[in-house]
Amino acid sequence: MEIRIQSVNFDATEQLKAFIEKKVSKLEKSYEDIQTIEIGLKVVKPATAMNKETSMTVMVPGSRLFVQKVCDTFEEGTDLCVDSMKVQLVKFKEKLRNN
Repeated sequence: MEIRIQSVNFDATEQLKAFIEKKVSKLEKSYEDIQTIEIGLKVVKPATAMNKETSMTVMVPGSRLFVQKVCDTFEEGTDLCVDSMKVQLVKFKEKLRNN
């Protein structure tokens, strides 16, 4: 599983990258065949609340799953994205089992 982190309009700290990699790596427990995970971090409107946009794209064989959240911090956004993606991966896995 490959994890790519892109930060737009700012430089992500090593601490933030380590936090994201730790959280995102837990997705493998939900679905083993994850090929690539792309995390997009973007500051939408500087100097306002709720301006941190976190998007996550997960590539699995035959499909691409996407989730996006806007929060006060990138850590909060990452947590919410991981939670939403877990739900999507479980549904995707169930769908595969039923076919």
